[in-house]
Amino acid sequence: MAAFPGAQLPQTSVKAPPFIRIEHVTKRFGTFTAVSDVTLEIQKGEIFSLLGGSGCGKTTLLRVLAGFEAPTEGRVFIDGQDMTDLPPYERPVNMMFQSYALFPHMTVEKNVAYGLKHEDMTGAQRAERVREMLDLVQLTEFAQRKPHQISGGQRQRVALARALAKQPKLLLLDEPLAALDKKLREHTQFELMEIQEKTGTTFIVVTHDQEEAMTLSSRLAVMDKGRIMQIGTATDVYEYPNSRFVAGFIGSINFFEATVRTTGAETAEVEVPDLGGNVTARAIPGLAPGQPITLAVRPEKVHLARKRHDLPNTFPGTVQSLAYFGKDSLYRIVLPSGHVMLVNSVNARRAGEHERVADWEDAVFLSFDPAAAILLKD
Repeated sequence: MAAFPGAQLPQTSVKAPPFIRIEHVTKRFGTFTAVSDVTLEIQKGEIFSLLGGSGCGKTTLLRVLAGFEAPTEGRVFIDGQDMTDLPPYERPVNMMFQSYALFPHMTVEKNVAYGLKHEDMTGAQRAERVREMLDLVQLTEFAQRKPHQISGGQRQRVALARALAKQPKLLLLDEPLAALDKKLREHTQFELMEIQEKTGTTFIVVTHDQEEAMTLSSRLAVMDKGRIMQIGTATDVYEYPNSRFVAGFIGSINFFEATVRTTGAETAEVEVPDLGGNVTARAIPGLAPGQPITLAVRPEKVHLARKRHDLPNTFPGTVQSLAYFGKDSLYRIVLPSGHVMLVNSVNARRAGEHERVADWEDAVFLSFDPAAAILLKD
């Protein structure tokens, strides 16, 4: 069978030695294991995100890196130096907290300067560093204001300037944008990326927000129950999830129980009862005929039409309901088996200029490319 785009898993090779190396780190609190045997390498200059739900262990791992928690087992290295037993103040690390922790009685300028008071610097050097940081975050004109006199996004930038003023090798950010509204959060993500690029500081971001992690990160790690489930770029993790958990955690997805019928070097054919037929999908290693497996398809990868077209993996259905979100619409399609499939359709034209792709109770056909069909063994 001819090859199709995406037939091969993405391959990456990193030649530089890791800037941060976490070796078999476990952290227990009594009988509870918050972090379980985590091994991780992060390169210098990366924005690396730890992504997961509440209680997955991401913040505990961040605190181990900062030195606020000692690992029960394992070692932590930063820039080739073993930091495991060093206290926070002896590590080349700074941390920006979710609450920002600004001093309300101090001006913006004094908040940024606070962390430099014990540095071996002259007053002129300290003032110059503060000026550089305020220029970096574009807050020079607000230097004499107090935190309550500036916006939430500006307070976030003050906290970032204060954290960067000591020129740490590593900056840890714990849910840095959680307090901002959606539009401001989206705007600030790009500001953070620009600031990181200018300074070259390695950022590790803890977040539960999937879109935030995918936007910010050069790479990300998905965590669950103290373990790292997958590490990769946003594209790797979204398009090539290694488990049902990761596929379901990152974005919306449709799952179907299936059975392998045939398998080749690039594609496999699986039987999917809920779809009422066979599906051609991108093959993964280790498949065997008769093997039970999960088929996953992202809603935006599904083509929706009123008429049947000569496309692969085409199945009939009926529109049960739909929701209009402006830029796209979400359709809930009932298959003949009774299974409901989600389909996203982009609203490329202004409403009223064209007929909707489908309407309530319309008979439709769903199709998706073999490259969009994800097979999951776990």
